[in-house]
Amino acid sequence: MQNRSIKKVAVLGSGVMGSRIACHFAGIGIPVLLLDMVPAAAAESSKPAERNKLVNDALTAAIKSNPSPVYNKDVIKRISTGNFTDNMKDIAAVDWIIEVVVERLDIKQLIYAQVEQFRKPGTLISSNTSGIPIHLMAEGRSDDFKKHFCGTHFFNPPRYLRLLEIIPTEFTDPTIVAFLLHYGDVFLGKTTVLCKDTPAFIANRIGVFSIMSIFHIMEKLGLSIDEVDALTGPIIGRPKSATFRTADVVGIDTLVKVAKGVADNCPNDESKALFTIPTWLETVVTNNWLGDKTGQGFFKKTKTAAGKEIETLNLQTMEYGPRQKPKFASLEAAKPIEDIKQRIQLLSAAPDKAGEFYRAFHFSLFSYISHRIPEISDEVYRVDDAMKAGFGWEIGAFESWDAVGVTKTVTAMKAAGYSIAAWVEEMLASGANSFFTVKDGKRLFYDIATKNYLPIPGGEAFIILHNHRDKTIWKNSACSLVDMGDGVAGFEWSTKMNSIGGEVLEGLNKAIGIAEDRFKGLVIANEGANFSAGANVGMIFMLAIEQEYDELDMAIRLFQNSMMRVRYSSIPVVIAPHGLSLGGGCEINLHADKVCAAAETYIGLVEMGVGLIPGGGGTKEFALRAGDDLHEDEPETVTLKNRFFSIATAKVATSAQEGFDMGILRKGQDEIVMNAGRRIAAAKKSVIELYDKGYTMPVQRKDVKVMGRAGLGAIYAGINAMWRGGYASEHDKLIATKLAYVLCGGDLSEQSLVSEQYLLDLEREAFLSLCGEKKTLERIQSVLKSGRPIRN
Repeated sequence: MQNRSIKKVAVLGSGVMGSRIACHFAGIGIPVLLLDMVPAAAAESSKPAERNKLVNDALTAAIKSNPSPVYNKDVIKRISTGNFTDNMKDIAAVDWIIEVVVERLDIKQLIYAQVEQFRKPGTLISSNTSGIPIHLMAEGRSDDFKKHFCGTHFFNPPRYLRLLEIIPTEFTDPTIVAFLLHYGDVFLGKTTVLCKDTPAFIANRIGVFSIMSIFHIMEKLGLSIDEVDALTGPIIGRPKSATFRTADVVGIDTLVKVAKGVADNCPNDESKALFTIPTWLETVVTNNWLGDKTGQGFFKKTKTAAGKEIETLNLQTMEYGPRQKPKFASLEAAKPIEDIKQRIQLLSAAPDKAGEFYRAFHFSLFSYISHRIPEISDEVYRVDDAMKAGFGWEIGAFESWDAVGVTKTVTAMKAAGYSIAAWVEEMLASGANSFFTVKDGKRLFYDIATKNYLPIPGGEAFIILHNHRDKTIWKNSACSLVDMGDGVAGFEWSTKMNSIGGEVLEGLNKAIGIAEDRFKGLVIANEGANFSAGANVGMIFMLAIEQEYDELDMAIRLFQNSMMRVRYSSIPVVIAPHGLSLGGGCEINLHADKVCAAAETYIGLVEMGVGLIPGGGGTKEFALRAGDDLHEDEPETVTLKNRFFSIATAKVATSAQEGFDMGILRKGQDEIVMNAGRRIAAAKKSVIELYDKGYTMPVQRKDVKVMGRAGLGAIYAGINAMWRGGYASEHDKLIATKLAYVLCGGDLSEQSLVSEQYLLDLEREAFLSLCGEKKTLERIQSVLKSGRPIRN
C-alpha cells in the first residue's frame, strides 16, 4: 500500500455537516480549508469579508453551537475559509477533499467539475452524501478521480456520533478503501463500516426501517407517543431520545424523505410496505411540524405559570397535551436489571402489552436484517457496528437476536407469519445457534460465505474485558480481575454509574496485590456507559447522618490509601477512562502511572456540588501539581489559583484535550486515544512499555512545595469578593475556605516543603468536618434524590 498521510483537508460546503466535519478534523490537529459559495449579494464585491460571509457565518455558528463541535476553542485557528470562486485553486495543496454540499446530484457534479480543474492526481476525494448513489456521482469523471473517489458518510454531530460509513464504487482502488477504514478508525476515532452502494447504506436503512416499523406497530396496538418512547429508550439500550424525540431532533421531514427514498429505490425490498408513510405522519409534515427546526413536532415546548412545559402530540386528535407517564408492569420489573441482555430477555417474554410490543418489534426487525445480508453487507457485525455507532444503540440488532435466543425466536417468528432469510435457517441447521460467540477472549461472528465463525478483522485492537471473563483470577460482587494475556492483568467494576464504594476499593487493592505477584502490570478500565461518576456518596451520607465519624474516617482513609496504592506499587498501573470520570473517578486517574483517555472523556473534581472537597487524594494531588508547576516568570499564586478555581467551581473538562488544559492529564505522560474502543488495548501496550523500560516503584514525596499564608491571603481575598458580590453562598464560602487551607498546606508562616501524607491528613480532616455540616448533608441528599445539586 502507498505510504499515504493526511496533512491538510479541504471541506467543500459549510452547512451544518460541513462546518462540523471541518471542526472535527481541526480537532485532531489537521489544518482545514473550508469553502462555500459567494453570497449573491457579494457577487460583484472585491472584499473577502463579504465574499466569504456565508462560510464565515456558518463556521461561527458551529463554534457557538451546543454540544460543542470542538475539543477546545483553539482548534478554530487551524481552519481557514474561502469560497468556490476565489479559492477552489487552493485545493491543489490538500491531501483529502470532502464534498458536503446540498443533496442534489446536479450540484454535486458541478462541484466535481470544478474540483477536477485543480485537484492534484492522487488526492483523495469523497462525498458525505447520505443517500445519493455513489456510482452516479462518479459518472463522467476522470480515471484518477474515480480511483480515489469514495462515499464517506459522517453522522451528525460528527464529533459525538462515532459512525463513518465508507462506500466505494467499482472503480475505487481497494488500497484507498483500506486507508479510509484505517484512518477513520485510528485518527478520527470513528467506527468505520464498509458499506455497499445501496439506498441509505446501512445505518439509515436499518434505523429508518426500525422507526417506520414502530410507527405501524403502535397503530396496531393503540399505543401513544409517550408509551412508545418509554418502551424504546434506555430500557432496551436505545438513546434517551427513544423514537419520537429522535425524529424531532433529526427532523421529521428528513425521516420521511429517507423512508420514501427507500420505498422508491428498493422495489425488491420484501418490507417495502412498511416504508409507506402513515396518514397521521403526512399530516404532521403538511402542518410543518417538523421537530426542533420548526419549534414543534411530536413534542412542543409551551410556557406556563410554572415555567416551560413539554407537551406531546395526540396522533388521533392532532392536538398537544400534557405528557403522560406510562405504566407497564414489565418495565418496572426490568428497571433494576443492570445487564441489557437480561432486560431484553425479560421484556420480550413479558405477558403484558409491553411484551406484545417487543415481540412484534423484534420479529419485524429480525426478519428485516436477515434479508439485508448480503444485500447491504456481507457480514453481520458491520450491521451491528453501524447501528451502535450511528444510532446510539447500546446493543446491535443481531446481538439482540442472540440475547433472546435465535432458535426459539425463529420458531415463534414463523408461527407469527414472519419470513426468515434462508442463510439463518442454514446456520441453525449446521449447529451454530448464535451470530456471535467468544473464544480465547476474541469475539467471533458467523460468516455466511464460509459458514464458520471468524474473528472480527482488527479485533485485536479492541480489547473488551468482558470477553476475558473465562480467565477471571479474582472477583467479588462488584468487580473482577482478569488475565488479559502478555503478562497484563485487567481490573474492572460494574456498579450503578460505576460509583466507587467499599467493594470496588477492596477489589482494587486485591488486584494490585495479585498483579505485583504475578503480572507485569495492571490496566484499570471498564465497559460501562461511563468510567465512574465518583465515590459512593450514598454511603457517605448514611455514615454522616448517623454521625458514625470513626467509620467515616476509616472509609476516607481507605479511599486515600487505595489511591496512593495506585501511585505507589511495584508494577505500572495504567488507567483507560471514558465518558464521565468525576470526583473519585477523577482521583484514581490522578494517581495512575499513565492515563490512556478516550477523546470523549469528561473529567473533573466535582465534590463542591455536594458540599465537600475532594477527599480521595484529589486535593492533595492538585496541591502537589501546583507546587511543581510554579514558574519564575509568573506570580507564585497564579498556578495555585487556577487549581483552586477548578475545584471550587466543580469544573469538568468537556474533552480529554481540555483535561490536559486543566492540568488533570499530564503533557508528555498521558495520552488521548481517539477511538474509545482502542483505549484498553492502548493501556495494555503502555503497561508493557513501562515494564520493559525497567519500571521502578516511585517514592512517596516529602518535598511538596506549598505556599502557606502567602497563598491563603490571596485566595481568601478572592473568596470574600465572590461572597460579598453574591456569587457564592455562606456555605460555598466555608467549603472554599477549607479547600484553600488544604491547597496551601495549612496556616504555615512561609513557603514550605511538606509530605504527601501531611496533605492527605489535612484533606481528610477538612472532608470530615464538612460531613458534619447540615448544608452539606442537604446537598448530598438532593443529589441522591433528584440527581441535581442545590445551592444553599
